[in-house]
Amino acid sequence: MSEKTNKDKSIAIIPQEKIEHKIYQIRVQKVMLDRDLAALYGVETRALNQAVKRNLKRFPSDFMFQLTREEFDILKSQFVTSRWGGIRKMPFAFTEQGIAMLSGILHSDRAIQANIAIMRAFVKIRRMFLSFNELRQKFEELENKVDFQGFQLNTLIQEVNRLMPVEFAETKEIKGFRKKENP
Repeated sequence: MSEKTNKDKSIAIIPQEKIEHKIYQIRVQKVMLDRDLAALYGVETRALNQAVKRNLKRFPSDFMFQLTREEFDILKSQFVTSRWGGIRKMPFAFTEQGIAMLSGILHSDRAIQANIAIMRAFVKIRRMFLSFNELRQKFEELENKVDFQGFQLNTLIQEVNRLMPVEFAETKEIKGFRKKENP
């Protein structure tokens, strides 16, 4: 088996969950960072960003944006071990549409396979989000229609919301990120 075939197969066996954990909610959008995409595509972050800069017309602000220092600091603080190194520029975040656009400028077989896997992860997350919202809506409809004679359906709804994964909660914060509360 050739080295190229081994590389192509390695992207196919990346667990979907590993990709899903690289999808963050920033600015009320599901995004992936340039460094995570570069790792999946098997290129350096610098090379990915250079390819994007050569094709900037393909990446309007709703496809890609650069994190602010505050967003980056919040993101960094969520990881126990620092693996960010000494970066000089804030990372770029790509929305689902921006990632799809990357497939038009990165032509390697690995990039194509990575894009397919990433698109599947976004679809899975979207389906899960819709399922949670449908469940919540059905509970609310049931609460409005049925007299439970003292049974607190609202308590049940609150419990479902509490158990819901953070990334599906209706929030404007970065996924899993909470600002530190003043003591």
